Amino acid sequence: MTATPRIAAVDMTAPNFPGKRFEIPASAPLKLDSGVAFGPVTVAYQTYGAPNAEKSNAILVCHALTGDQFVAEPHPVTGKPGWWEAIVGPGKLLDTDRYWIVCANVLGGCMGSTGPKSANPATGLPYGLSFPVITIGDMVQAQVRLLDHLGIDQLFCAIGGSMGGMQVLDLVSTYPERVFAAVPVATSYRHSAQNIAFHEVGRQAIMADPDWRGGDYLAAGTSPHRGLAVARMAAHVTYLSEQALHRKFGRRLQDRKSLSYGFDADFQVESYLRHQGSTFVDRFDANSYLYITRAMDYFDLQAEHGGSLPAAFEGTRTRFCVVSFTSDWLFPTAESRMLVHALNAAAANVSFVEIVSDKGHDAFLLDEPEFHATLRGFVDGCAERRGLRGR
Repeated sequence: MTATPRIAAVDMTAPNFPGKRFEIPASAPLKLDSGVAFGPVTVAYQTYGAPNAEKSNAILVCHALTGDQFVAEPHPVTGKPGWWEAIVGPGKLLDTDRYWIVCANVLGGCMGSTGPKSANPATGLPYGLSFPVITIGDMVQAQVRLLDHLGIDQLFCAIGGSMGGMQVLDLVSTYPERVFAAVPVATSYRHSAQNIAFHEVGRQAIMADPDWRGGDYLAAGTSPHRGLAVARMAAHVTYLSEQALHRKFGRRLQDRKSLSYGFDADFQVESYLRHQGSTFVDRFDANSYLYITRAMDYFDLQAEHGGSLPAAFEGTRTRFCVVSFTSDWLFPTAESRMLVHALNAAAANVSFVEIVSDKGHDAFLLDEPEFHATLRGFVDGCAERRGLRGR
């Protein structure tokens, strides 16, 4: 693998690190699903736009596994545009001249919220593997505490793709009165055996790296870059479709006219995956990857409600728009249909759209006009029913 210049480490706890912070004190800890009372906890978040007088125009954007709170601005570590900058901003689909956008880095994350790389106040050292195992529900509980802090009694809308969609579903199920409209995108009510298997491959790659040091790499001054890069490479394959890989790369060679008969990156797709892995380690923490993937694995709304998925949404008054993509094999349309059937059984107000796309799971992050039109129609329609006319 060709060496990639490293980006200097960024201290996410430094006073000059961009963004907002909310502190959950140890005196009022989070009650985690594991039974642990956990605090203090920092929730790092960003907002875009401004609240109206009633704070009824708030939209919670929930990020995916490798996302963060920097939705619509240059990333402070990589300098790249915000991951949903195409649809969040003035005059855009999620119009910040009309809505107040809130996005928090999840509990267990590595961009300012408390996670395994944070200092344990009891020792002054990074938590490492002493950080408690967390769930999607724990992440949502921290976000609800943030909403309380911001004075948001009810969100106008909660929206998220992939793991973000899991958070949306858990939020509506656990706190039904807190969400007027919900848009779970490219997601499911539970993580499949196949997805758990891919996550385990990634975790084992990290833990097999000698520099992981049993999770204590920060104290040792090392970092399992190689293992984390391989985990990212394996996961990234699942975010794409076979059609997208063929269209982008096919069997084209990388910077050569013939095969090398060696193990360098002969093919463009190999070079692409190596690049994805090497750049990912500059902005993500290996232990956070372990904890967040585990949280996704544990997610199962049906099991949490006695084997009845409709029971998870019983009595809900939230309006739903469920979106899937035809080429998404990570969270296939069949799982979205099962979710929609459960919502129908619970007498929920739900619409469902399957977007024809060959871009795979990542389609919700890309330029997909039909998805954008669907989202605009649903959000604008809900805003009209809600009586939102801007600030």
